[in-house]
Amino acid sequence: MLTKLAIVAFLVVIIYNLGAGLYFMMTDKGKTDRTMKALTRRIALSVALILLVMLGIYTGVIRPHDLGH
Repeated sequence: MLTKLAIVAFLVVIIYNLGAGLYFMMTDKGKTDRTMKALTRRIALSVALILLVMLGIYTGVIRPHDLGH
């Protein structure tokens, strides 16, 4: 249950950073680098989430269901 909560928390923060990037892009009009920083954080969090899910599957904490059987 804790792993699902962590994954959902990561996704919420990723979506927040995506929205922040959109907001900064519309309001700053290219005068600051806040858009770039928000989107860079989003990419870093997405990569971290993918790596954590892969680590969870490798260690057995996360058990994906097998659709083939």
